[in-house]
Amino acid sequence: MHANHSGTKKHRRRRSRRERVILALCIFLFAGMAVVGFVRSYVRPPDLPDSAEDPAADGTEDGGGDQDTDAPPPRERKKSYYTVLVSGIDDDNGGSDTNILLSIDAENSVINAVSVPRDTLLNVDWNVRKFNASYNVGGIDRMKTELSRLLGIPVDFYISVDLDGFVELVDEIGGVYFDVPVDMNYDDPTQNLHIHIDKGYQWLDGEHAVKVVRWRQNNDGTGYPDADIGRIATQQAFLTAVAQQMLDSLSISTIKAYADIFIEYVDTDLTVGNLAWIGQVALTCGMENIHFYTLPGEGGYVYGGSYYILHPEETLDLINASFNPYDQDISLEETDIPVP
Repeated sequence: MHANHSGTKKHRRRRSRRERVILALCIFLFAGMAVVGFVRSYVRPPDLPDSAEDPAADGTEDGGGDQDTDAPPPRERKKSYYTVLVSGIDDDNGGSDTNILLSIDAENSVINAVSVPRDTLLNVDWNVRKFNASYNVGGIDRMKTELSRLLGIPVDFYISVDLDGFVELVDEIGGVYFDVPVDMNYDDPTQNLHIHIDKGYQWLDGEHAVKVVRWRQNNDGTGYPDADIGRIATQQAFLTAVAQQMLDSLSISTIKAYADIFIEYVDTDLTVGNLAWIGQVALTCGMENIHFYTLPGEGGYVYGGSYYILHPEETLDLINASFNPYDQDISLEETDIPVP
């Protein structure tokens, strides 16, 4: 079954000045990785892992030459096309705090990024069926597996970012002025986490900045009206402020400092040479060919908890248009999007 792409454009937001700044930041950060890669390793594209094989190829032969005529034919991978899960790991809470899936289409010089809300409902039998809970179950590898099952495509690689690196980055640029959208008052003694930040425009160092992007609700239960989506909006706005300050002070020495922070606080199954190659791809893309999305869905109360429930058809359209590494569309039956 082929997806209807006629509605694809509705997923793309009109690019604002804020988003253009974010895109510029991405390019400069990838450039920093490329500089380090040239020095430390051979620049080369990644080798696809075994898990990147097409699930449609499974079971097409039984070893004796007979073929299942009902099984779909195996699909080919697009040339120089990779998917990468980028996760912000909250070590104090033992979970994945922020997750973005990248598709890197080097053949056509396009990079797409889609935010995966942490409360996204999975088709699992755990007590807490949220996507970020998959990190507690089996670490970053389980997150890759669950995201692949959910969306029906392979997740080839991962980049895991420690929140301490976020603190270091903000401090490296001298802090950031930011308009905090709401009063934030939250205490969790089990994590030794105490967030008490007033609403309004103010200067934030790294320690307070990470509290702003982590905050979800107050001690009295009040929070963003649209829950995790509101939190993602605050994170994007803060990244804009960080990006602007980074661009204002950009130099060879600051690029090296950013790259050093990346090396110290990032874990990945990509080599430095692979990262340098991705950096080169990003530089050739240009800002107009790097796009940001959020998985389409809405909040709901199911299975005794609050979840972000994906819209299956809209999600499939988005995946086939911008994140499918195969030369043929995937069908809704190949995804595992729960419909409670």
